[in-house]
Amino acid sequence: QVQFVESGGGLVQPGGSLRLSCAASRSVSELYNMAWYRQAPGKRRELVAVITISGDTHVEVPLKGRFTISRDNAKNTVYLQMNNLKPEDTAVYYCRATDGRTDWGQGTQVTVSS
Repeated sequence: QVQFVESGGGLVQPGGSLRLSCAASRSVSELYNMAWYRQAPGKRRELVAVITISGDTHVEVPLKGRFTISRDNAKNTVYLQMNNLKPEDTAVYYCRATDGRTDWGQGTQVTVSS
């Protein structure tokens, strides 16, 4: 099963920005409808955003206006642009195919703190 690898996380101050990337761990030609999820300490994993193969997007309502999902099909890579980050955005961020046909990766840690 294909696994996507997340990267781009780090420590950022409140109000800062990060761009996360999600790329296939090996060369694959198949494209997937993809989603970003996040899991904060002590909380359940939650959906952040979804993007279809054709580029239609959905961002969870509380994150609209700050988070943007995009993709580059030529690179089989999905991105999550996060702006005006808040401490409550601190979490491990994961990406996965929406139909579950790809494995969960290790995620990338995002910490928002002054």
